[in-house]
Amino acid sequence: MRHRTMWLAAIGATGAFLAGSNARAADYATIVLSVNVARPADAVWRKIGRFCEIGAALKVSCVYASGHGGLGTVRRLAGRIDEVMVAQTSHSYTYTQPDSKILYHGTVDVEAEGPNRSKIIYSLFYDQASLKTQAAQAKAREQRSMVFTRVLDTMKRIAAGG
Repeated sequence: MRHRTMWLAAIGATGAFLAGSNARAADYATIVLSVNVARPADAVWRKIGRFCEIGAALKVSCVYASGHGGLGTVRRLAGRIDEVMVAQTSHSYTYTQPDSKILYHGTVDVEAEGPNRSKIIYSLFYDQASLKTQAAQAKAREQRSMVFTRVLDTMKRIAAGG
């Protein structure tokens, strides 16, 4: 009974907080891009899977602001964009941009497609509610898709390079 009372109190406090805040409705968007590579997943991940390898694919600098490349590591891209690794598996990681106004997350994942083939998948998740028009949302989606398609192409070249 005590746990139920605490749980109900927590729900009430959360509701009171949200009612008193300037909460706005989110409008989440996802972009999922992929490219096939004629290399085993382990080999591909060894080439592109380190958290700062994205710097080479984006053609910007990447340094660890804190951590050593594992869960909780903060990377700094181009000397100005901080991203925190919030999840990690043997062939993937997910990051967020804590200072972003659009609740931005990205995931890099390599999946086996057979013994000598794999797929690199780049997934983006963000809140597009601050983009007020459908045209602005479409433009943002198109720009992100173009940038990360180039990133995937570069990752494929790096992974296929031996």
